[in-house]
Amino acid sequence: MPKATFSVSQTRACYLWIAAQKLDATEPFGAGPQATQQAIEQLGYVQIDTINVIERCHHHILQTRIPQYRRSDLTQLQSADKSIFEYWTHALSYVPISALPFFLPAMKGHRVGTSRWFGSVTSEEIKAMLGRLRTEGPLSIRDIADDELVSKNHPWASRKPSKRVLEAMFFQGLVAISVRQGMVKTYDLFARHFGWSAPPKPATARQTTAYLLDRALRSQALVSLDSICHLNAPAKKAVRELIDSRVRRKLLLPVRIEGSAVEHWAEPQTLEQLIEPPSLVHILSPFDPLVIQRKRLKLFFDYEHVFEAYVPAAKRRFGYFALPVLVGDRIVAAIDFKTDRVAGKLLIQNWTDIAPMGAEEKTAIDLALERFERFQLGD
Repeated sequence: MPKATFSVSQTRACYLWIAAQKLDATEPFGAGPQATQQAIEQLGYVQIDTINVIERCHHHILQTRIPQYRRSDLTQLQSADKSIFEYWTHALSYVPISALPFFLPAMKGHRVGTSRWFGSVTSEEIKAMLGRLRTEGPLSIRDIADDELVSKNHPWASRKPSKRVLEAMFFQGLVAISVRQGMVKTYDLFARHFGWSAPPKPATARQTTAYLLDRALRSQALVSLDSICHLNAPAKKAVRELIDSRVRRKLLLPVRIEGSAVEHWAEPQTLEQLIEPPSLVHILSPFDPLVIQRKRLKLFFDYEHVFEAYVPAAKRRFGYFALPVLVGDRIVAAIDFKTDRVAGKLLIQNWTDIAPMGAEEKTAIDLALERFERFQLGD
């Protein structure tokens, strides 16, 4: 590994990452739809997930950074303002519309190549669905009642073949998700939804590489090749070449986090920041950007989170849907929650202490739990 020119402690590395994630301030974005827009732009994307034993993770991630967040704010951005869109990052996510050019090449690739997920969808089926959307307007799978039902081939499949066709068209950039109600998606023709006669010009490969690096620098502060290219190994070669170029131009500095041999980099202005120790309490989604990259979480916080929804009950340590509890710069507990919406209660299924807590920290966690319960049951 090339000799690092800057060394930071694990503690300072945590401070910088927490600050980049905007978890060190009470209301870093303010409130309202614009706050939600700014949060998604800062993070780069917000993951969507289907599990709803508590509120779905996209709402949870946003509420963590926007205490006054309302679910309708996200709906306004997607369906009315059209300033965000859904697409695949490392998972299905909300992405700012300004980033669309960087996803257009992937959409084109799905049109000209054979998808391992949707290879059975024919061009005739796609043409038929395009004609139907032009004639009938936006459609959800619930609006399609004339399918000849088939057997499911996996638990998340639909018995309606039209769902597979619409999903293939989504990855191909032929349709956009114009409305989302829970997990029910309404699809519209891509250009009609956004009101374009033609989509923006696709980004070049070099521009897309720069986007990946800059997105990570903004949301992570200290970046590694793995953290930039999370579940995107094919991008690593080009990203590394760009990193080396920026290091030569002194736009990036190599960084060594004490106790780790993993190469990291940061912008000079990031390393010059004066950052106060974080003090807030956050109950984090297991899909939160601070948690989802497990190796990075372990390196920065010395905490190894295991998502156990698919682990047999007898082998679980934390619980089916455990949420890490961040107090300042420490993860002190993992709490397995379930929302009883009929009774109007947030239930704690299991509580696992991770680190020692003082009386003040326990009081602060109790207050955070009250706020979290109000969010789960409100709006």
